[in-house]
Amino acid sequence: MKQLLSVLVLILFVFTSLNAFTLSGEGKKFGEQITMTEKTKISDILADPESFVGKKVLVEGEVVDVCSAAGCWMELKSDKDGKIKIKVKDGDIVFPMEAAGKNALVEGLVYKIDLDHESAIEYMQHLAEDAGKDFDPATVTGPMVIYQIKGIGAEIADLK
Repeated sequence: MKQLLSVLVLILFVFTSLNAFTLSGEGKKFGEQITMTEKTKISDILADPESFVGKKVLVEGEVVDVCSAAGCWMELKSDKDGKIKIKVKDGDIVFPMEAAGKNALVEGLVYKIDLDHESAIEYMQHLAEDAGKDFDPATVTGPMVIYQIKGIGAEIADLK
């Protein structure tokens, strides 16, 4: 009986060690301490972003892209289709390029950006320049609405 209990304790220890990030939020920390515990699915935000505007959320997902110029944003993959951008003021938090492919836990405030046609062209041109890609202004056909999360604090797993 003691041997069985010891094996179960060992299995539990190994399991919690392997899943420490998702269970306890352990990882390299950026910005302020994460205070929320209840996660919101990124897919829920993307499905009805207007209902989340102005609300603080805790999201988790794989980092699919990071700003290579200043580390001022990263994009998290949704649990379903899509992704959401986590944006911070330049220099307040610097997300490292090595975060790509890692799991991140982020607390922040959902906000909305309304861009008229001219501003949308400028925004898309800026994104293309940051990515080192060509940009054709004709691809922007009208105004845009963008939903992002203003990052307050983040934890990224498996960073050294």
